[in-house]
Amino acid sequence: MAVKKITRRWLLNSFAVIVFIIVLMEIVFAVGITNYYYNFVRQTLVTRADSANAAFKQYSEDTRADFPSLVRGYVATFSQRESMELMTIDINGGISLTSSGFLPEGDDRLMPDYDRAMAESTGRFVGQLNGQRVMAVSVMSPVTGQESLSAVRLVVGLQNVDRQIHLLIAGMVLLGLFVLSFVLFSSSYFISSIVNPIGEVGETARKIASGDFTARLEKRDDDEIGELSDIINYMAAELGVAEQLKNDFISGVSHELRTPLTAIQGWGETLLSDDGEDKEMLHKGMSVIINETVRLSNMVEELLDFSKMQSGRLKLVLGKMDALAELSEAVLMYTERARREHILLAYDESDGIATVYGDKNKLRQAFVNVIDNAIKYSDSGGEVKIETILTPQSFTVRVEDFGIGIREEELPQIKQKFYKADSTRRGSGIGLALADEIITRHGGMLEIGSKYGEGTTVTITLPVYTKQDEAVSLQE
Repeated sequence: MAVKKITRRWLLNSFAVIVFIIVLMEIVFAVGITNYYYNFVRQTLVTRADSANAAFKQYSEDTRADFPSLVRGYVATFSQRESMELMTIDINGGISLTSSGFLPEGDDRLMPDYDRAMAESTGRFVGQLNGQRVMAVSVMSPVTGQESLSAVRLVVGLQNVDRQIHLLIAGMVLLGLFVLSFVLFSSSYFISSIVNPIGEVGETARKIASGDFTARLEKRDDDEIGELSDIINYMAAELGVAEQLKNDFISGVSHELRTPLTAIQGWGETLLSDDGEDKEMLHKGMSVIINETVRLSNMVEELLDFSKMQSGRLKLVLGKMDALAELSEAVLMYTERARREHILLAYDESDGIATVYGDKNKLRQAFVNVIDNAIKYSDSGGEVKIETILTPQSFTVRVEDFGIGIREEELPQIKQKFYKADSTRRGSGIGLALADEIITRHGGMLEIGSKYGEGTTVTITLPVYTKQDEAVSLQE
């Protein structure tokens, strides 16, 4: 359908214009060449008539000469009588002499050119006389006092002239048809070189839209179509990666949700079957249920925040706050977990207050996500170091682990949604993406450095609250 539409548009727009221009040129050429030849024949006839009139005038001025005899002799010996006919017209409008020796009859006696010559200096007629196309020119004679001569008339057949004109027009038509054929052929080749690749692009795009992210276009030329092919192939590759990340995310989230739900269900069934006499087991079971419920709640909150971030609905409740206090609370939340997993959590807290203008809940969540990642990618017996640097301009948090690290080629994607450096580790793959969004929305920066097999360092830098921020907040 697209091919038909493009071809039809080309036929209606470009080719139709070319046809119109060529037809117009043909018409202009035909009119021009006809006028040129006819004017040439007319001028030749007028020249011959003027030459005859000059001779007749000379005869009339010779008083000793027999004027009628001289005129008859001139007409009878007219040098161009093989190609044209010379006639003399008397004062009554009748033909008195002809170079052929025969006086015309019937339609040949019609002389509209003579009637025009009576009104003008020269008369011309082009049309049919006795079934033949002719041109007749009448020129009034300057000779006075001679009743046998009032005008000179020359008649020539147009068959040869028209034949030459028709040959030239036919040649021009053939040339126009050749040009049209060449344009049609070259344009058809050009259109096919565009339409066919576009058709392939459409077919590949449909495959990609239907979920076949392995579909690729073959790049034939380094032009706009080739660039489009590269873009489509790149898009398909990125969509394939995104689809794989999405599937991994769904699998990871399902596993993350199943683990606490299994624990809650198992301890719930255990406590339900118990008669309640074992207080220690009851306390342990309720603790597990509460902890796993909190874990589920945090996961759901993270997913909701991520959904809001994706749709642009993540809102911050900004205010003057102590970011250092929120970081300390986040560290406290993970101290017990790090101890259970035999990971040393070393926290070097700066003195003072890190006053920033931000949303304390969201900043705490960003700190939690970064610390959670550091512990998650550390092995038992490892260490996670958290240190802070407070200056008059910024508040910096460095979270360093000595776990598995990240490969150099994976670093550019590590902050992308759903991406996980190690799929065997728990997590949904959205923690760093959400933390990066939160820090960026606070005017800060989240940077990641890592060496595979040696560990990873996440550096968060936030601007410190200034009087300018206070002025802006008061205006708001």
